[in-house]
Amino acid sequence: MSHMSSHRTGIWSRQHYLDRMTLRELVVAYFQHYAIQAYLGLSALLLVALIRLGGDPLGSLLGAGAAILVYPLAWYAIHRFLLHSRWAWKYPFLAATWKRVHYDHHQDPNHLEVLFGALRTTLPTILLLTAPVGWVLGGLSGALAGVAAGLLMTCIYEFTHCIQHLAYKPRNRWLVALKRRHMAHHFHDETGNFGIMAFWPDRLFGTFYERPDRPDKSPHVFNLGYTDEVAARYPWVARLSGGVARGHPRQRAGQGRAGDA
Repeated sequence: MSHMSSHRTGIWSRQHYLDRMTLRELVVAYFQHYAIQAYLGLSALLLVALIRLGGDPLGSLLGAGAAILVYPLAWYAIHRFLLHSRWAWKYPFLAATWKRVHYDHHQDPNHLEVLFGALRTTLPTILLLTAPVGWVLGGLSGALAGVAAGLLMTCIYEFTHCIQHLAYKPRNRWLVALKRRHMAHHFHDETGNFGIMAFWPDRLFGTFYERPDRPDKSPHVFNLGYTDEVAARYPWVARLSGGVARGHPRQRAGQGRAGDA
């Protein structure tokens, strides 16, 4: 796969599929992933800096609280309007990023390597979402605490996202509901249920659904609308992907994709 780095060693030198992994295997892989290590390391450095600077406790709480509150809404907006956009594939300089950030995840939802966001896209996004509001509410203390909270929230979201794709049935009813709704987004209709840990933005903006609400399956659930017709006009994603994703990824295995020849 093009996104796999050939120089990686250890557990990440091979590919992983969450529908074939145990919870223990996921935990081991999760804490060895470079992105998770980066988030945890950077958040620790920010907290140390905050302590050494003698930061304002109230400003820190306001900055961190704002980051935690804004995170579900920000994720919803990014997921719905950017990751599920139908314009990014039109531009060669955006096509590769869109492919890596979300198309690869939808064409094979259980592939762990493409589930984690790439640092070049996630770190600037976290900084832009948390630092300004933290600064406004609590100055430097609020900004540092806000970014640290955003990094830790990203770790929590990433792990919850993994659990939703893992061959594992949670015991907690809340997690069961989260998983059911996210699986509907991936395997039934990609035009709703954009949340990961919170679906109140979906309810607020009319994109929340349960499976019985939408009896018909979306034909674009694995390709996000990037069809053969679209690829004929905007071929860059297809060229990078070896064709257009069609059907369930396990059914496609060994059969090739449309466009392969």
